[in-house]
Amino acid sequence: MAVAGCCFRRNFVRLSVKICRFSSTLTGTANDILRVPHPDFHSQEAGPVKKYDEMVRNGKLKLDRYQRQIVEHLQRLYSEMLDYQPSNTGFLSKFFKLGSKQKTPSGLYLYGSVGCGKTLLMDLFYNEVPMEKKQRVHFHSFMLDVHSSIHKLKMSLPARNPKSVRAQPFDPIPPVAEKISSQWWLLCFDEFQVTDIADAMILKRLFTALFEQGVVVIATSNRHPDDLYKNGLQRSNFVPFIPILKNYCEVLCLDSRIDYRKIDMSFIGKVFFSSLGRTTDSELDWIFSTLAQQQREEDADCKPGPRDIKVVGSRKLHAPHACGRIADFTFEQLCAQPMGAADYLALCEHFDVIILRDIPRMTVFQRTEARRFITLIDALYDNRTRLICSASTPLGDIFNVTPLTNEDDEFKRKLMDDLDLSAADAQSSAIFTAEEEIFAFERTISRLTEMQTEQYWNSQGFRKSWDVFKS
Repeated sequence: MAVAGCCFRRNFVRLSVKICRFSSTLTGTANDILRVPHPDFHSQEAGPVKKYDEMVRNGKLKLDRYQRQIVEHLQRLYSEMLDYQPSNTGFLSKFFKLGSKQKTPSGLYLYGSVGCGKTLLMDLFYNEVPMEKKQRVHFHSFMLDVHSSIHKLKMSLPARNPKSVRAQPFDPIPPVAEKISSQWWLLCFDEFQVTDIADAMILKRLFTALFEQGVVVIATSNRHPDDLYKNGLQRSNFVPFIPILKNYCEVLCLDSRIDYRKIDMSFIGKVFFSSLGRTTDSELDWIFSTLAQQQREEDADCKPGPRDIKVVGSRKLHAPHACGRIADFTFEQLCAQPMGAADYLALCEHFDVIILRDIPRMTVFQRTEARRFITLIDALYDNRTRLICSASTPLGDIFNVTPLTNEDDEFKRKLMDDLDLSAADAQSSAIFTAEEEIFAFERTISRLTEMQTEQYWNSQGFRKSWDVFKS
């Protein structure tokens, strides 16, 4: 029996060694397949630097020394990403833990003033890096998908018995992060900002998991990481995320103090109206009917009327006046109702042109409407949806914080009571200062300005006749 046992152990060891050698061969082969270089991968002439310099020489960009410095950092990351593969990917690697661990390249967190070219440079890098497992997404949309995934995961679980001593609350963050990291090795976030307490509470756990699984992050933002979620409710729970972000991403400032959206642009005509004008509504009616006629010329079955748009699951968004790819809304319908990014993204999927009427002048106590308006403009801008609008005030004054009236003070006191806030909390709370909204509106105004230009309206091959807008 002893001899038999000894032989069994010896054969088992030999078999284990063979399995490990075979697995190592397979793992190496799999890694070689994943790391097969593109013909231009190791060319010193390839990458963001070459592309940026070409765009300058061709006159598509003006040389900006601040931008050029950032491009040098992007070139470094580009070189490090060429053969990059997270060490925890692959079936055999997870079970046999074979191969040397590859160091994860440091990502980039690029912040600066509006319109200085942050998104342009990130997109330039994204388009140049030859990696399949990459994703470029607006940060708000990404977090919307994360919350949706968390909800679906929780709903799929069997009901937990609260009386069970062993029953522990299920944490959905790790499996959601693992799913994301299996799909994407590079995530590029545009407009990294935190205004929602629901986002703030999960960012540390989510991104810690993503970083530990080897995901590389590039982000653009108007704020330094230290100022994210500034004065937000329960910010102390968010603060531990900041050093984690700074540890995995090199923080760079791009601030040439130039808003390129506002220079060298020809305006298409009149797409921004004063809602105080007597003829504004009739002008907007005429624009809608003219664009609707163009839609009917392309599709004889296209008729003006109400339409319901599917948003998420069984939810629907009602468009009271639409025709083909054109829709007509009021500010009340889109921003004074409980809507969010998912609704606005659905609009962009179904419409190329949106008319938005009667944008009011908003104060600190319309901060909810202001936030929805910011989210709406971000969605329209990112998806290159055209906007025609009317407002009761010039663009720069749409959101303006003024001294509180007696009525406002009463509202403030009631809100403090509802939230159980002290006077000291209210003094600094973003709910009453609207600091995040004020800060974000700089970007919104810049984008609204660009959205009136011919370059914006003609982008991505939009082929309608815009003589209708000539004033």
